[in-house]
Amino acid sequence: MNKVTSGVNHVEVSRERDGQRLDNFLAARLKGLPRSVIYRIIRTGQVRVNGGRAKPATRLESGDIIRIPPASIRENKPGDVPPAVLQLLTQCIRYEAQGVMVIDKPAGMAVHGGSGLTWGVIDAVRKLRPGSNVDLVHRLDRETSGCLLLALNGQSLKDLNSQIKNNLVEKSYLCLMDGKLSQEKLEVIEPVGEYERAGQRFMRVDPAGKPAHTTFRLLQQYGPYSFTQAQLHTGRTHQIRVHAAHLNAPLVGDKRYAPAARQKYWKGKGVRRMFLHAHQIRFFTGDGEQQVVSAPLPTEMSDLLEKISS
Repeated sequence: MNKVTSGVNHVEVSRERDGQRLDNFLAARLKGLPRSVIYRIIRTGQVRVNGGRAKPATRLESGDIIRIPPASIRENKPGDVPPAVLQLLTQCIRYEAQGVMVIDKPAGMAVHGGSGLTWGVIDAVRKLRPGSNVDLVHRLDRETSGCLLLALNGQSLKDLNSQIKNNLVEKSYLCLMDGKLSQEKLEVIEPVGEYERAGQRFMRVDPAGKPAHTTFRLLQQYGPYSFTQAQLHTGRTHQIRVHAAHLNAPLVGDKRYAPAARQKYWKGKGVRRMFLHAHQIRFFTGDGEQQVVSAPLPTEMSDLLEKISS
């Protein structure tokens, strides 16, 4: 059953929300509203930040005034999360202390519901920790596995958002690239922008885009394939995938940015997912200590490496 929120609301961003993305801010306030609707009301200008238009990825500051329009929302909470998923995610917790959690997110699991999905990782963790104010600190693509950072209270959210804003959170990924790198360490400093094709949203290297910086380090060469570590210095949507494709070495199994012929090739080899894993994340805890959390390479990925090595 649906209802419509009564009238336009103007909400001031609290100190604990300083640095949070606009889309995540709205998702926390409009629980049950599909993420696709949140994006639509932002992009059509119905949501305003200090009287001006903004983008979903806009980082908010304490004291900002957010205009939130009337929106059709579900009276019911997001769909029930299957017990097997709750059990799986309990086993996937890699770190939990001082109001911070790191989940080793399985590939194929969305971080939030919407676009036909009734639940995501965030909904599951809220069920696992019903007394906590659980929020996403960053996101991973549905197909990407590995370290996902969550805040369990307002103070931790504020601290982690501040670290993200000041580039103090280090994220390292493992990926298999379908091509050879020209050298063992490559700095890709190319702006990334958004465009639409056939009604779908894509990203690409674009001089008019936002600054983006990725470091690729070769770990092992498997014939024409490069097993690499990718470190993000900025956090643009699909950044690693776009920069890898820009090097003519797209990620193995990438259904969006790899050429169709290569997608077909890897599918024929039995590859069912994109080879991108959030291997490690570094951040500072509330007491100022640096914490490093790692997630091992999933079995299907290590099996593929063994297969191509022979």
